[in-house]
Amino acid sequence: MVVVGCFSAKRKDFTPLVDAAAAELTARGARVVAQSVRRRGFSAGGAKKMRLPYCSRTLMSYGQVRDVAATREETRPDAVVFLTPLTERQRRVLAGTFARPAISLTDVRGRSDDPGRIR
Repeated sequence: MVVVGCFSAKRKDFTPLVDAAAAELTARGARVVAQSVRRRGFSAGGAKKMRLPYCSRTLMSYGQVRDVAATREETRPDAVVFLTPLTERQRRVLAGTFARPAISLTDVRGRSDDPGRIR
């Protein structure tokens, strides 16, 4: 899996959050092959819009999606897991872009009754 965290530029403690998510996925039997951090809000305009997805279709900018897709291509994971909850539309669009399932960590936690299902 590739673990993707999207964070505000103001947030300084993002590394432990991404590491904890990777550890949780590993404990559930997943193989985490890469971690990717996407940051936003460095400009005054970006900071004001932090509560909104950058793009309602993909959650991230086109360049960020392209970077994650390149990581996915290099590492060949079974899925891309986002720390941020995804809408159904975002899941579909991102899964089509990555040619792999795009899910949120909350989706994985919801499947705790079947830990072998997500790998």
